[in-house]
Amino acid sequence: MKITVPVHGANPQNLYRAFSLTPPENILDFSTNTNILSWPENFCDVDIESLASNYPDPECLRLREIISQRENVSPSKILFTNGINQAIFLLAGIFPDDTAILQPCYSEYARAFTKARGIFTLDEAGRFSHVIITNPNNPTGRFIPDLSRTIAASPQTLFIIDEAYIDFLTRSKPERLTDFPNVIILRSLTKIFHLSGARVGYVIAGEDIIDALKDRMPSWSVNAFAQELALRFFADGEFLRRTGDFYRVNAPLFADGLREAGFCVMDSDVHYFLVKVDDDIDMVRRLLTKGIAVRHTRNFAGLHGSYIRVAARRPEENNILIAAMIEFSRE
Repeated sequence: MKITVPVHGANPQNLYRAFSLTPPENILDFSTNTNILSWPENFCDVDIESLASNYPDPECLRLREIISQRENVSPSKILFTNGINQAIFLLAGIFPDDTAILQPCYSEYARAFTKARGIFTLDEAGRFSHVIITNPNNPTGRFIPDLSRTIAASPQTLFIIDEAYIDFLTRSKPERLTDFPNVIILRSLTKIFHLSGARVGYVIAGEDIIDALKDRMPSWSVNAFAQELALRFFADGEFLRRTGDFYRVNAPLFADGLREAGFCVMDSDVHYFLVKVDDDIDMVRRLLTKGIAVRHTRNFAGLHGSYIRVAARRPEENNILIAAMIEFSRE
């Protein structure tokens, strides 16, 4: 039987449907890379009627000012979007040709940049007008710490750098790339603030590129709920620190637990990583029968379905996945 699996993590109910399995009442979802920490309690007291009844700020002025101060860039070089998926497709409309994607890579880039060529080494970057890089990489979790050297060496190339997971770095330090004129930075608030349903992200780029994106973007793309919740997270100065402290401890423990169980776990600089398996689809199906969802890798170039991707959750939940994989390895 041919099984067509979803192309993304999250929405584990879709996985159960794909495998014709009945989902349990509670599913442990390791397939999504969003932050597992709970929202602060006072975040739930939003004025729903006011937010739902009034148009949102189409310019996201308050959020842009926050990012302007955090990144020391002009607000005119910042554009908030309906998650970075919207930004990806807007960019594809501006730069459709002579683009390369450093593989493996988040699959939406190939969907948006349909003429793009896949490359597997940065040595090829200077041959193209535009190069897309996810850093930290999705799906591997690896971070390129000296990307500035490649960017400086290829001033004729425009680098689109997806930093959706930059706030999850557990053992590397990010570089400041916003000063380079040939760089576009994409950031997601969906992952770090777990606002997957609200959809909010932003772009940092030169004013000409920001203006070109705005010309193509529908009005009120970032809804009022997304803006309000993002503002509250930014106002909580401790949330990012708590997140960093949590994952710096628990992500390595999770990876080590899987290694001790006999699995090859690839090195990662963030809270998610690849685990070597004989057949990713078979492992996905087996874990679903245990109420556990993990990410297949069939739609990542170069991985050939030989890995699953998992993201760290709370220690007691991580141990449930480790125990299930130990059980399967003994069969």
